[in-house]
Amino acid sequence: MGDISCPSENGNGNGVNRKSHNSSPNGYRKSCWYEEEIEEDLRWSFALKSILHTGTTQYQDIALLDTKPFGKVLVIDGKIQSAEVDEFIYHESLVHPALLHHPNPKTIFIMGGGEGSTAREILRHKAVEKVVMCDIDEEVVDFCKAYLVENREAFCDPRLDIIINDARAELENRKVCYDVIIGDLADPIEGGPCYTLYTKSFYEFLKSRLNQDGILVTQAGPAGIFSHREVFSCIYNTLKQVFKYVVPYSAHIPSYADTWGWVMASDSPFSLIADELDLRIRQMIRGENKYLDGKTFSSASTLSKAIRKSLEAETHVYTEGTARFLYGHGCAHKQN
Repeated sequence: MGDISCPSENGNGNGVNRKSHNSSPNGYRKSCWYEEEIEEDLRWSFALKSILHTGTTQYQDIALLDTKPFGKVLVIDGKIQSAEVDEFIYHESLVHPALLHHPNPKTIFIMGGGEGSTAREILRHKAVEKVVMCDIDEEVVDFCKAYLVENREAFCDPRLDIIINDARAELENRKVCYDVIIGDLADPIEGGPCYTLYTKSFYEFLKSRLNQDGILVTQAGPAGIFSHREVFSCIYNTLKQVFKYVVPYSAHIPSYADTWGWVMASDSPFSLIADELDLRIRQMIRGENKYLDGKTFSSASTLSKAIRKSLEAETHVYTEGTARFLYGHGCAHKQN
């Protein structure tokens, strides 16, 4: 859970201060520092300007904070989801590699993505005709529509169909195939709503919902030198059991205080080199990317020696019975 604390005369000089007793709902204390517990013995904090909103939905705790280093920050279940100043790194990395590698990405299904940034990036692609954004939490979607003004144009785009449902149930009901399926899901945390959507059985089902040359891409959690074994390596290994071609890649995201990972999978090979990706970016995408180009993706998909060796050695397959979780707990766990 994220905490917001206030400096006082009892501060010990090392950045750790006694917490204020002036509390807002859901454990967020109204004062001047946000603190996220990344691990039991590791915390990440930064200064706040104000708390814009806090609330609890049926599924998750949510907060929107105005911070000094990162602008507006969306926090769900005590985990930073995106920050105004660097969310483009995450969303360009999630969306564009898959759509650029697909020969003609017309139909896209987003699992999650309630804040609208993933849809925004997809809708920049000229070939895209239909985007389905399926998020289980209507309150989060409405919250983001109201507060995240930079995505309002995407929410109004006639090519976007917003569905409030469980992603698996929606895909089962539709019996429709897509060119690209994107997993912009909440992290797999104990008691959270999404961990079953990282399992081998679910990936096998998703494969049946892809058109020929279809591509699945998912966010895959922290991918740093110390953190990649939490879920990144086993998500990669799980997808390897289902698809012929699997590409892990990563990028540093300052507001996450770590490197983040994504995994792209298909039964068709990924063969574009940097110059070809740059050409497709110019041809396929409206406007200019802030972050991703051919060389950036080449770098992102060239993992360090230590992480490559770790991924090659990974044997864990993600199932409901053998799930790995990131540190932290969702609402369902806290209510038990």
